[in-house]
Amino acid sequence: MARPDEKRPATPTSLETRLPVSSSVVTAGRMTASARSEQADSGPAAERSAPLHSLRNEIRVWTRDLLIAIGLALVIIVFLYQPVKVEGTSMAPLLSDQERIFINKFVYRFEPIQRGDVVVFWYPLDHSKSFIKRVVGLPGETVEIRQGAVYVNGKIVPEPYVPPQYEDLSDFAQVSVPKDSYFVMGDHRISSNDSRVFGSVASRFIYGRAVFAYWPVDHFGSLSTTEADTK
Repeated sequence: MARPDEKRPATPTSLETRLPVSSSVVTAGRMTASARSEQADSGPAAERSAPLHSLRNEIRVWTRDLLIAIGLALVIIVFLYQPVKVEGTSMAPLLSDQERIFINKFVYRFEPIQRGDVVVFWYPLDHSKSFIKRVVGLPGETVEIRQGAVYVNGKIVPEPYVPPQYEDLSDFAQVSVPKDSYFVMGDHRISSNDSRVFGSVASRFIYGRAVFAYWPVDHFGSLSTTEADTK
């Protein structure tokens, strides 16, 4: 009779073991509901911040691309082109005094100097100075001037870039252009110190070709190698 009574205390012990489990389940359920509530609250805020984040990314991309473009432009200008200022009127009317232009410093590494090119070179009598003139005679040719008309190898050379008011009607005896040298003259013939005075220019002294004028604004544009604009 006493043995069944000894087994009854097992029942409350079993209930005590289940209560914490039930409590834990309720607590977890509350935490889950709270987390869902927080997620529900944060949803609209995330949606509002998405366009702003996208705009910031787009601005960063545009800024990066702009800086790359500016860097490439600077590299091209510094290593391929050089800005120079023209002093004097010996190349008028194509170039005026104080005009700003770009010269291509590498063009003659890939192609030969041609008649009509407007070139920049170190002055043969003073290498600290630079001159700008037009190529008239090529290596091995003969150059002669008769009453202002230029003859190369005995044939007259048309010069539409020299206006009548800038012609020099004097004569110049025939000379031969040495190998690897060039006979250069200014378009303003009556006001130019050129190969008629200091002789032909060696190719090693020529370091660029005039390609583009950028100042003053009304002279903005490419520089033709065959014709002068009526500026």
